[in-house]
Amino acid sequence: MTFGLNPTHDPNTRSWVESANDPKTDFPIQNLPFGVFRRRGTTEPPRLGVAIGDQVLDLAAGSSEGLLQGAGERVARACQEPALNGLMALGSGAAADLRGVLHSLLSQPSGQQAATKNLVCIGEVELFVPAHIGGYTDFYASIHHATNVGRLFRPENPLLPNYKYVPIAYHGRASSIVVSGTPVVRPSGQQRQGENPPTYAPSRRLDYELEVGLYIAGGNALGTTIPVREASQHVFGFSLVNDWSARDLQAWEYQPLGPFLGKNFATSVSPWVVTAEALAPFRASAAPRPENDPQSLPYLHAEVDQQQGALSIELEVLIATAKMREQGIAPHRLSRVNFNTMYWTPAQMVAHHAANGCNLEPGDLLASGTVSGPAPDALGSLLEISQGGRQPIALPNSEARTFLEDGDEIVMRGACSAPGYRRIGFGECRGVILPTRL
Repeated sequence: MTFGLNPTHDPNTRSWVESANDPKTDFPIQNLPFGVFRRRGTTEPPRLGVAIGDQVLDLAAGSSEGLLQGAGERVARACQEPALNGLMALGSGAAADLRGVLHSLLSQPSGQQAATKNLVCIGEVELFVPAHIGGYTDFYASIHHATNVGRLFRPENPLLPNYKYVPIAYHGRASSIVVSGTPVVRPSGQQRQGENPPTYAPSRRLDYELEVGLYIAGGNALGTTIPVREASQHVFGFSLVNDWSARDLQAWEYQPLGPFLGKNFATSVSPWVVTAEALAPFRASAAPRPENDPQSLPYLHAEVDQQQGALSIELEVLIATAKMREQGIAPHRLSRVNFNTMYWTPAQMVAHHAANGCNLEPGDLLASGTVSGPAPDALGSLLEISQGGRQPIALPNSEARTFLEDGDEIVMRGACSAPGYRRIGFGECRGVILPTRL
């Protein structure tokens, strides 16, 4: 497990793409996240791109013109594919090689003439889910979220006995993962009020969940495991995830098998994947555990992971109701939290997922579960903020919310900063709620 720094992290490096030198950009040359795009209004096939400032560099075109030769022939071929899976299959080292070539191409004057014609303004492209996601797993890795939710339903015993031993997760629905900006239709399903018989109706307790997702690189063969010490080598990169939740449907259906229709109607992901290498300057020690908590079982424990396996990512959630947008009122922040508050690290999630011989594959998405912190303004879902719907949330225009209404738009953002390094961001993960279709 290595988290080394190299010249691509140098904060003094500037790009000849001037917008990448703006201190406010999410995509300076120190970032270089990967995504899939096509020019808006065309029927061209989706292609790989890398974000740089307010531009996208067309990697498919660049590969055809020999601009990526320094990354190797296999990498150049992978850049011709319509999704990131081929590049992910080559492992995190291949992504690092490509990132190094792109860093040179976009910073050195010699690369400007060759690459300029392959730049497209981000505002002129259509973005896609960055990989063909064969498997989607949603973890429950925030002890603050687990405790808050557990307290709503089990005030005397909010955490179940297995939580501090097992990175809890369930398998989600990959086919309903959508890219940021895709509207989300309010789901319908069975729900029960009190002791009355259940009814089938649109959800009245629609919620968001602020999460961070990681994409698998390489993978493991069926029947083999991934040691926690090696797990970081199987992480291609990270993005933002909104795992929309219908709390009323979920409450009725989840026992004894867990989430189903309350979760599988939509999951939104941000379009840009920030590589694990780009995040090296923002590594952090794992959140300290109380002295009386059990130590992780040996297959989940590596000292280097405890020292450097967490990530310091500042996350925030904002809401813009339909009326707020009509009135020109800026989105209202609902919460802000750092990802380094999680009880389980990304490496522990990967290692546990494969601990029984489950085969992880390139492009699989593992989501962290709702990211919540210990403070009241650091809660990653409306279920927690509104205390299960009992405490309405006041908005700037005198509206109030306990759960989401039609027309509400949720905006999630994430960024990393540290002394001596350039700030890098994840872009946005957006979704607006549309009325149900019965």
